[in-house]
Amino acid sequence: MQLAQDATNERKRTIFVVLVSCFLVALGGVGALLLLCQWWVYAAGDSRVFKKVSDVPENEVGLVLGTAKWVRRGKLNRFFSYRIDAAVRLYKCGKVRRLLLSGNGINRDRSEPEQMRKELIDRGIPADALSLDNGGIRTLDSIVRAKMVYGLNQMTIISQEFHNRRALFLCRVFGIDAVGFNAENVPASQALRTFLRELLARVDAVLAVTLFRQSLAERNGSIEMTNSN
Repeated sequence: MQLAQDATNERKRTIFVVLVSCFLVALGGVGALLLLCQWWVYAAGDSRVFKKVSDVPENEVGLVLGTAKWVRRGKLNRFFSYRIDAAVRLYKCGKVRRLLLSGNGINRDRSEPEQMRKELIDRGIPADALSLDNGGIRTLDSIVRAKMVYGLNQMTIISQEFHNRRALFLCRVFGIDAVGFNAENVPASQALRTFLRELLARVDAVLAVTLFRQSLAERNGSIEMTNSN
């Protein structure tokens, strides 16, 4: 009787060890994928992101990646204001001659491109130098639409460095010759959620272009959302 009980306990221990081993292997695989995606996206921006206006190559168009102007409790989003600052500097220094403002414009009351347009006009940028892309729901959409809808094969991307590197990774995949101009960053300690979200966004970007590249191009090339010049 005791021998049978011991055998049963041994089988349970074996099953437990196997399950734990499988879990650890799977966890290691997920960790490896996460690290690979971070490196792959980060490396895409090497030698193509710039902090000084004087170092940025001239391009006809600067793509300003959208974000909400306001965060919770009506507080100004510094990611937004710093991108506006960067776009103004590039335009006024002659590094770009037009600005494509791409973001989520589905809700007209909170349209990211419209918020950027108003802010830039208030800062002295001519309205006829601004184009709005309301279909930039995600960074991926902004990049694909820049090529498929607006016919851009070369441009300067304007956002924070971590965002620029992901955008440049997408540009490389879709055959766009792009550089990035880094807007001032918000300290990680004050925007922890944003930086954690970026880790997952990089994995999403790699998986999306690996698995769904063709369908993404076709979808964004065929969808014409309301755009303004």
